[in-house]
Amino acid sequence: MSIRLVATDLDGTLMRSNGEFSVEDIGTLCRLGKLGVVRVIATGRSPYSASRVLSPDFPIDYLVFSSGAGILKWDTKTLVHTNEMPAALVQTIISWLCFHGIDFMVHNPIPLNHYFQYFTAGNSNPDFERRLNLYKEFATPLIQGVPYPNPASQVVAILPNDEGMFNSLRSGVEGVKIIRATSPIDGSSIWMEIFPETVSKASGIRWICQNLEGVTPDQIVVVGNDYNDSDMLQLTAHSFVVENAPELLKKSYTVVPSNDSSGFSYAINKVLGM
Repeated sequence: MSIRLVATDLDGTLMRSNGEFSVEDIGTLCRLGKLGVVRVIATGRSPYSASRVLSPDFPIDYLVFSSGAGILKWDTKTLVHTNEMPAALVQTIISWLCFHGIDFMVHNPIPLNHYFQYFTAGNSNPDFERRLNLYKEFATPLIQGVPYPNPASQVVAILPNDEGMFNSLRSGVEGVKIIRATSPIDGSSIWMEIFPETVSKASGIRWICQNLEGVTPDQIVVVGNDYNDSDMLQLTAHSFVVENAPELLKKSYTVVPSNDSSGFSYAINKVLGM
């Protein structure tokens, strides 16, 4: 089988629950590189956040970050593709979320998208507060009453684990891409990630394939673990989810061992016989 690109999610898929990586998975990535297979991590993290867990010489070729808002060539740390939302659209999103009393964060354009402005409606939201505290050095309160002046890479609204609430809110704004992610902080809250309409992990991988590497969908392997991986899992027939994925995803894709049991390597071995 001619596999030319492997894409994996980071948190909960390649990275173990303790924030480390298995020796087996690192070895698999190194072997893929020697075989000339393009290695991609597709993550919701910003480059800054990813750099907190990935060493500068981590054995990958590209980082698709912020759920596809940008792409980084890993060895040189060069930005090769970015997306952003215009200020007027950002203000529409802000007004809509404020009207519904939703806690959210507006992230700066790439490459400084780890900086953000935040709004809280004043309700109890421990996950929001923990994320704010985690990145407090990059956070400033949103100034209300004046139009938002700048483009943004994304808006992140943090909701309780209420699928009905998420589905009701997601239809409120046109011209954007809304991605559901499970909070990596408490493992339960819903992060409603709002991006330019064309952004997804799948679009980032597709951009690499079409513009940089000349790879077709049948030459791709994808491994994921959460709802925000759905688009990229649909890219190819060679798609896998780890055991710790939600049941809904496990009903749709081949299941491999969990992120704590080198499920990534199991998936690659299954396809390539490594």
